Amino acid sequence: MLNVPNPTELNMHRLSRVLEISFDDGSNFKLPAEYLRVYSPSAEVTGHAPGQRKVPLGKEAVNIDKIEPVGNYAVVLHFDDEHNTGIYSWETLYNLGKNFDEMWEAYLEELKEKGYTRKEPQA
Repeated sequence: MLNVPNPTELNMHRLSRVLEISFDDGSNFKLPAEYLRVYSPSAEVTGHAPGQRKVPLGKEAVNIDKIEPVGNYAVVLHFDDEHNTGIYSWETLYNLGKNFDEMWEAYLEELKEKGYTRKEPQA
């Protein structure tokens, strides 16, 4: 791991479906559960080789039921759609936060390419 900041706080806001994470470099990210689910580092989403990414559809209202620590370097997020195979390292979470705007736009574009219309979840 290259000089990745360490997390100082991790909070799941269940009503807004947002995982908030702060790092020791002062960064604070609010990452929607949908975003974390569609960018899961699991083979189910990333595939087994470059270029095999699968875009999960219909994840607008997904939430996180449980956060399970993995050593001192990661967490497993247990989503309410029963997905729980991705290990989110601190580096992965930091990069998802740092690159949120570009990655969210890329996700929306992938949905459009698949002909899927995203529905805003009800609060």
